[in-house]
Amino acid sequence: MGMSVTISAATAQDAEQILKLQYLCYQSEAELYGDYSIEPLTQTLDALRAELAEGHGLVARLGGEVVASVRGGVDASGTARIAKLIVHPRMQRHGIGGRLLTAIEAKFAADAAARRFQLFTGHRSEGNLRLYRSHGYVAVSTEPTGGAVTVVTLEKEAGARAYVQSA
Repeated sequence: MGMSVTISAATAQDAEQILKLQYLCYQSEAELYGDYSIEPLTQTLDALRAELAEGHGLVARLGGEVVASVRGGVDASGTARIAKLIVHPRMQRHGIGGRLLTAIEAKFAADAAARRFQLFTGHRSEGNLRLYRSHGYVAVSTEPTGGAVTVVTLEKEAGARAYVQSA
């Protein structure tokens, strides 16, 4: 790659690129579970814009193209709920997801005094689970959704240092 990936705050102008990327990235999850009605594939542009306006969002850019994104918010209890961490399929396995996760944790810890970080993924999403565990997250619950997906919720305390497991 001739250019470097930069991370910055997502803006309303990024919403359309994020939604297209989200649709592309969640195809593999939908295929894994045999369910193409998952929320990331049915979310509207207006709903995504509302998410960005209510919480925090970050994007990773390669030149002018959004190649990765993450968003979330902090609730009254100090739990930062991190959601929809996506990386373009051609950019995966280059550390961008981990960089975005670290960046949004830092943003939440600084801006909103988050006490803990929480995220979730499906039980068959081994790549996601591996990434989250390598950043210090531990599973705190599993919940069947009534379909093919069992949701695994993972947490870590703010200030907990991430560690990288050897492959």
